[in-house]
Amino acid sequence: MKKISEDARKRRWGIGFVPTLGYLHPGHLSLIKRARGLCRVVVVSVYVNPMQFAPREDFSIYPRDPKGDAEKANAAGADYLFYPSTNVMYPKGSQTFVQVENLTRFLCGPFRPSHFRGVTTVVAKLFEIIEPHRAFFGQKDYQQFRVIQQMVKDLHMKVKIEMCPTIREHDGLAMSSRNSYLSPKERRAGISLFRSLQRAKILVSKGEFSSSRIRRSMMKEFEEKAKFKLEYLSICDAQTLQEVTTVRKKTLIALAAWVGKTRLIDNILLRGE
Repeated sequence: MKKISEDARKRRWGIGFVPTLGYLHPGHLSLIKRARGLCRVVVVSVYVNPMQFAPREDFSIYPRDPKGDAEKANAAGADYLFYPSTNVMYPKGSQTFVQVENLTRFLCGPFRPSHFRGVTTVVAKLFEIIEPHRAFFGQKDYQQFRVIQQMVKDLHMKVKIEMCPTIREHDGLAMSSRNSYLSPKERRAGISLFRSLQRAKILVSKGEFSSSRIRRSMMKEFEEKAKFKLEYLSICDAQTLQEVTTVRKKTLIALAAWVGKTRLIDNILLRGE
């Protein structure tokens, strides 16, 4: 992989990179297509990174489909599919980790305290191996996007981080590999995340900018939902991820919830007063 990237750079070919956990769905494919439109060479990595899963999370059962991933990535325009082994990514005796401090204190951070250290460490390693000019991430994982963007800035990495829109199912549910865990009943409950975000969008479009009033309206969507447990609902600054009392320019509304045994996340970016 390093030789392929070195050869591409010598030829002055732009390298686009899409890092994934695999089990590719249309959301991933939209990132690959975006990379294909902007870059001469497109690399997709598939690696279920153990460092970003806590001991009781779903690492062992996370869906995997190597053959299907290869077919989908090729059809979407990928030139190379990189499947690193754990022995390569974390050689025996590894002692080095990359951690972004402040941005990981909010949203998912308190509920998954080791997650983002795993994400930034593996992405930094992948950037070192692939040396992309651009890397593509989906808005659904907005906090991940901001954390990686901050890491790149702080460490002077020569890669541009691109955010692409969330791709949704026909009913609004944000596409995720974990959606495969949901039963039909749980899936119907999961749509509440999207519906609550739509409530907020409508309120802001009508001139409501109070975070507390928007939050109260959103919470009505979750009342009496069976198998639905809201983990957090945050109305925050899109750059710092700190809570705000008023929706202003570049405000993020993000939420996470457990639907049965499946954790779902979603968000929306708004421009207020």
